[in-house]
Amino acid sequence: MQRAIDKLEPFQKAISKAHLASAGVSIDSLETKPLIAIANSWNEVCPGHEPLKQLAEEVKKGILEAGGEPIEFNTVAMCDGIAQGHSGMRYCLPHREIITDSIEAMVVGEGVFDGVVYMGSCDKIVPGMLNAAARIDLPSVIVTAGPCYAQIKPNDSKELRQRFLRGEITERELIEGTLKYYTGPGICPFLGTANTMGALCESLGMMLPGGSLIPSSTSMRRFCARDSGRAVMKLVEQGIRPSQIMTRDALENTITLLSAIGGSLNALIHLPALAAELGLELDWDDFSKITTQTPVLTAIVPNGNRTVVDLHCAGGIPAVLKELRSLLHTDALTVTGETLGEILDRTETGNREVIRPMDDPISRADGIQVLYGNLAPGGALVKTSAVPEDMRVFTGTARVFNNEDECYAAFRKKEITEGDAIIVRYEGPKGGPGMKELHRITEIIKGIPRTAVITDGRFSGASGGLSIGYLCPEAEEGGPIALVEDGDRISVDLSRNAIHLDVDDGELARRRERWTPVKKPLEKGLLKRYAKTVSSARRGASLG
Repeated sequence: MQRAIDKLEPFQKAISKAHLASAGVSIDSLETKPLIAIANSWNEVCPGHEPLKQLAEEVKKGILEAGGEPIEFNTVAMCDGIAQGHSGMRYCLPHREIITDSIEAMVVGEGVFDGVVYMGSCDKIVPGMLNAAARIDLPSVIVTAGPCYAQIKPNDSKELRQRFLRGEITERELIEGTLKYYTGPGICPFLGTANTMGALCESLGMMLPGGSLIPSSTSMRRFCARDSGRAVMKLVEQGIRPSQIMTRDALENTITLLSAIGGSLNALIHLPALAAELGLELDWDDFSKITTQTPVLTAIVPNGNRTVVDLHCAGGIPAVLKELRSLLHTDALTVTGETLGEILDRTETGNREVIRPMDDPISRADGIQVLYGNLAPGGALVKTSAVPEDMRVFTGTARVFNNEDECYAAFRKKEITEGDAIIVRYEGPKGGPGMKELHRITEIIKGIPRTAVITDGRFSGASGGLSIGYLCPEAEEGGPIALVEDGDRISVDLSRNAIHLDVDDGELARRRERWTPVKKPLEKGLLKRYAKTVSSARRGASLG
């Protein structure tokens, strides 16, 4: 193979080698070895990323053993858990684009790399890196830190939070109790966006089989990182690129897996954005076609009371994919150089208590649903697998808030009551701007019976209950959610994929004539640019 650095003009090639040598790359390696970028999002802020410094050393070992030369650089990575519940959350989705752009600038801008290992763990970071892999299209492998172990059950952790909200325990008791759930560095142990996107890297073919849920801080996690370094070298030698792996078939396989595990709704903005980078189109209706025929096979928190480590011990994502085999495109290529079918041929059946068979699923279909109606003509999303059966048909009274903070204030004043349909609007991609996750809202509302949350903002993959979000068009664009008033009746029927505002068309027309967008303080910098260029949630909240 001809290395990227060898394609440079002779004088520039020599100068580039001199700069790399001055940074510590050996002159002998620069003569013959493929140069492999390690795009690492390690930092000391995000617990899912703290282990990545050590894991990068394992990746380097694998690259060196396979005859390559690793060169590491860093990008940013926010922790959504820290950014929750305040204005900082507006930066989380936009920073997905920063990650993609920064890696493109380093890899394409330097012009000397032959392959890339992407190291990230959490919610927007893995999607940003997948987008970079698709855009740059050099041989690539994804590596994550893996989830932390939990010493207590998910329901025990949830109850701790509710006890704090009820004033029954102190802040210190909440922190110390929570550290029995988040026991150390690693990805949070529930099936939120972080673990969902890691799992989807396996069905996309961009991660070694089983690599997403191996627990953090274990020898197996380190071995997986080392093997990933070897794997990228094999991809470089064979000339296999992400565009050959992340095909339409691989995307459909990934929607099938997402549906079967009841994964995070955020995948419905990240996968369309990824498809766009690949030159493909992926619409919410494509998700609906697959989710309606895909049974839910696992009940991992927030869909049940098991963690993703329990799923790993039961056989992990390969065992789930094995159960789904009849629904998959098994000739899809993976980073191992094998097809998905070849991997599944040697995959053992998982623990059927955790990973149910197709003929005895948790539920028959619709782990995730797209709802339509006069309140959401462009669609809205709900994770049905996390909605209690008695809330799947709901009628409530609208309680309207123009931002997340207003909702918090009403909660503290005990103004939210049973039967309320809580509308939180102007939190969409443009209206936020930045499309905040409203996970803290869904947590505090759990203590109020028969309430629903409806928003043009997003939810964490950890959110449960009747939480309907990503509503299109958003309020900032004049969607019907902007016209809802306190006291309106709102009906939801998940069996019919329906969400309806019980206000006649004439009244809605009169309200529209009076409507003007809520005025917010003028943004500057990143969020100002983001609001001007971001697309709708349905189109992946991508920049165009």
